[in-house]
Amino acid sequence: MIFRAATADPADLDRAVAYPADGPVLALTADKVREELAEHRMRPEWIWFAEDEGGEILARALWWGRGDSERPIALDCLQVRASVADPAGVAAGLLEAGHAAFGKLPGYNLSLPRGWRTDPELAAAVAWRREAAYRTGLTREIERLRYEWTPAAGTPGPAGRLVFRDGTDEEFLDAFTRLSAGSLDLHTQTELRSMDAEQLAREDIEFYLDCPGERSWWRLAHLPDGTLAGMAIPSATPYHRNVGYLGVVPEQRGQGLIDEILGEITRFHAAEGAERITATTDTVNVPMAAAFDRAGYEVTEIRLVLEEPSGI
Repeated sequence: MIFRAATADPADLDRAVAYPADGPVLALTADKVREELAEHRMRPEWIWFAEDEGGEILARALWWGRGDSERPIALDCLQVRASVADPAGVAAGLLEAGHAAFGKLPGYNLSLPRGWRTDPELAAAVAWRREAAYRTGLTREIERLRYEWTPAAGTPGPAGRLVFRDGTDEEFLDAFTRLSAGSLDLHTQTELRSMDAEQLAREDIEFYLDCPGERSWWRLAHLPDGTLAGMAIPSATPYHRNVGYLGVVPEQRGQGLIDEILGEITRFHAAEGAERITATTDTVNVPMAAAFDRAGYEVTEIRLVLEEPSGI
């Protein structure tokens, strides 16, 4: 078995695009792969094959990054032909080769329909992918709900309970730090085991500054008397507007203020002409999921995230 990037032959990209997007797990279409290559979000050195000695492609892995990324951010697509007897073994070899070349372990995002566990064929396809990811160090698993808002859901009006304003970098650092206390977000909980709240806040700020959204979109949320209640971070992906980050400080939770903060983000994007706003939250974060439901956001998929544990 040979594991290699699609860089040895000019025909490699054509072969990568032509690889059949079959099987029960959603895969990128040929047109979508071409689009990602054109936008530099996929690159020949981030596309890897497993070939037999005759040169037949038995597996394909597509890693993704932003247009300006030095290294890939996530594994977007992993496929092994149905004729392969040990798909987990071949996939693990392919991932190990890619990880060694990248010098890092990008996470793996699997997009799945709701109820995927009740579909035997789909559950089996997820199982060998999960096994391959685990074998190669991607052992932390998070399941998220992907939500989507469209204008048909309506745009909420302000309830008047909060005042939104811009803030200084220091104020946002303080807000991020305070919001992490008692968070139900699994990533936040995990990171706080290896760093303090302020360090995590600085990393979160750096992450959102690096997203396609603008820093000028960010808003602090205050009660009418000036008490900090939370914050709203409208953001964007390379494809559409995004909720980004939102939350209520611990001492103000349980009063329904999250609805107004989410409403502020929705109104902001809608006023800018957004036809789609996406958002994600962990399946275990029941209060956040309920807020999205109340706001007219609809679940479009389950996102199973397999990633490297912190501290490795």
